[in-house]
Amino acid sequence: MHVLAIDQGTSGTKAIVVDAGGAVLAIAEEALRPRYLAGGGVEQDPRALLDSVLTAGRRAAAAAGVPLDAVALANQGETVLAWDPVTGEPFTPAIVWQDRRAEPLCAARAEQAGRVAALTGLVLDPYFSAPKMRWIREELTTEGVVTTTDTWLVHRLCGAFVTDAATASRSLLLGLEDARWNGELLELFGLGSERLPEIVAGDAVVGTTTAFGPEVPVTGLIVDQQAALLAEGCLEAGTAKCTYGTGAFLLAQLGTSPARSASGLATSIAWRLRGETRYCVDGQVYTAASAVRWLADLGLVSGADQLDAVAAPSGDGVLCVPALAGLAAPWWDAGATASFTGMTLSTGRGHLVRALLEGIAAQVAALTALVGADLGAPLSRLRVDGGLTRSRVLMQAQADLAQLPVEVYPSPHATPLGAAACALMALDPALDAAAAVGGWRPSAVYEPAWPPDRAAAYLERWQAAARTTLSSKEKS
Repeated sequence: MHVLAIDQGTSGTKAIVVDAGGAVLAIAEEALRPRYLAGGGVEQDPRALLDSVLTAGRRAAAAAGVPLDAVALANQGETVLAWDPVTGEPFTPAIVWQDRRAEPLCAARAEQAGRVAALTGLVLDPYFSAPKMRWIREELTTEGVVTTTDTWLVHRLCGAFVTDAATASRSLLLGLEDARWNGELLELFGLGSERLPEIVAGDAVVGTTTAFGPEVPVTGLIVDQQAALLAEGCLEAGTAKCTYGTGAFLLAQLGTSPARSASGLATSIAWRLRGETRYCVDGQVYTAASAVRWLADLGLVSGADQLDAVAAPSGDGVLCVPALAGLAAPWWDAGATASFTGMTLSTGRGHLVRALLEGIAAQVAALTALVGADLGAPLSRLRVDGGLTRSRVLMQAQADLAQLPVEVYPSPHATPLGAAACALMALDPALDAAAAVGGWRPSAVYEPAWPPDRAAAYLERWQAAARTTLSSKEKS
């Protein structure tokens, strides 16, 4: 069996062709660059998204030179747009998960935050889909349907009107226990009259497509971070991974119990496979690779591949809170702003680069502590993937600050491999999740080099710096 697995992400689209044993036969990538607007807006051109899916998929299929048995798709999760369900043409830009313009809509519903959390497992925040969907309806158009990008892309591929359970659970519109669209939530966001897609399992076949050659099934639909959780074999409760992409996303497996976080994290559906729904708890760092891109735009580094060469051996007292798009869990403050503190005339670009990488690691370390508190036991290790895992400086800082061994996933393709595993389960009814993802050994393991007291002292200073970046509302 051969699966074309496509990871449609924020900064680009990656397509791989993988065989039943998990071997990657071909890879193709198409870069994308979101538009960062004044007022917290982040948008993408939907046509560019679709073109990147088609181009990367066709290039990978041609390079592999093997018959395909299925096409799988992983998606951004909370990015939304309005579009014409008849023609498939978009009516609006894609409003990216980082977009903060729906913050007033959340503030107007703040009294319902507890109820929203109880129903959805999520925090009432514009990071999730529903506030952005409402914002589109109020500010851009009332035409067509308004959905996450996966629904639109799948419709363009095969005509289906669907979303997977994991993506739906990121919307603030889904009841977590029954995994159904919730009428109370739809009314709360003024979306009660909207046509919503059918919610399907990750191993459901939703249609067929000829977009990449001869007609093949479309299946393996899953949100990107949960796809990586699956690929990295986080199948038992308490196992966790962090993906370092545009943002950094830490997810821990909860098993079949949708336990709510007591620490300000989000509980979501990890996946629905083989008729079983599994859950995860997660925390987000809004800017990781996007913060590195910001450094590059300022000329401090030429690109992510230069981070380790430029970073100083220590920050020399400089701290960075890289809240360039606000702070997510556990602060949930869209108004938070980034900061560098502790600078002197001797501070150079190497200190700034080191401080920014340590700032990303400090945010993730805060999340590992909160996940451990929710699980009732500290994490024993952290599995990691994504482009920034190539930075030895960042990975060592992560091990030092989280006081955990950091195990680097050996493939840079965790997300499409997770989608491919879902598709393989659709094609082979005898396959379970463990067999679909197979075993793996880390390409590198970073052990903590800092003693616990040094890590604790650094994090205490960093947390104090983070509090100064919060908006006036949050400080009060």
